Amino acid sequence: MKLSAPGRLSTAAVVAGVTVVTTLLATGPMAGAAPARSSVTAPLPAAAPDIPVANVQAHLSQLQSIATANGGNRAHGRTGYQASLNYVKGKLDAAGFTTSTQQFTSGGRTGYNLIADWPGGDPNQIVMAGSHLDSVTSGAGINDNGSGSSAVLETALAVSRAQLQPTKHLRFAWWGAEELGLVGSRTYVNSLSTANRAKISGYLNFDMIGSPNPGYFVYDDDPTIEKVFKDYFAGINVSTEIETEGDGRSDHAPFKNAGIPVGGLFSGADYIKTSAQAAKWGGTAGQPFDRCYHSSCDTTANISATALDRNSDALAHAVWTLSS
Repeated sequence: MKLSAPGRLSTAAVVAGVTVVTTLLATGPMAGAAPARSSVTAPLPAAAPDIPVANVQAHLSQLQSIATANGGNRAHGRTGYQASLNYVKGKLDAAGFTTSTQQFTSGGRTGYNLIADWPGGDPNQIVMAGSHLDSVTSGAGINDNGSGSSAVLETALAVSRAQLQPTKHLRFAWWGAEELGLVGSRTYVNSLSTANRAKISGYLNFDMIGSPNPGYFVYDDDPTIEKVFKDYFAGINVSTEIETEGDGRSDHAPFKNAGIPVGGLFSGADYIKTSAQAAKWGGTAGQPFDRCYHSSCDTTANISATALDRNSDALAHAVWTLSS
């Protein structure tokens, strides 16, 4: 998640400093995407599968290793980011997704978005789930935002394992240069025609979902998407609150500004957990949700496995539900 004002870059500064170099994916369903499978479709599963948290943690371990081998970070324009993108892309390619990258420049460095489309589904009704893949330069960015990136990846792999044949088209995305001011996601949205924006029936954002002193926050931007998440957490007896700390500070903002319905989950950054929240969720009152936010200590030790597990399952539930 990018820094809050005044520490973050202004929108005007970001837009002025970004030049799109090459757009390999700028529209709705990709030209040349794999054709839909047989017209005889199997019934949709009654519910999303459980997302094994150990699998999500294994992706986090890989991202940590990548950062360690590349100067301690996975930041925009650095070798650690490229290696992170290659890792995610390799998993998706092997699982049968059609992947494409979108290239841009910001701050004199080249950045990339990664887009993965699952074959089939109505190309005029697209459900997207995304997360930013870059870290800040000061650390490995395992909660911010390896957690969201890994959960989105594992959900995509679960779609492949289930050979899901949803009614709507499924698209997953990993954004570059979020930490510089939502650069990658804004580049993507700006590259879409009005007609292709209208094809996206919902964008789900996951930025910091494994905070070590976690809260359970749900975006309230779109009532339908919000209800899907709230119903899931109610079903596992976990209370939620409306997300306010990151409002407008993550990659859902460009989609929302373009009139696309958005939603998502968040487990907290540098805001302080209250006594009431600690009573409800556990953890430590008077301490940040993530004391290592944008710091070198944002490593694999900086993750709540419980929060990561619950949020990953909620993510999959939303993907299954909203694409059916």
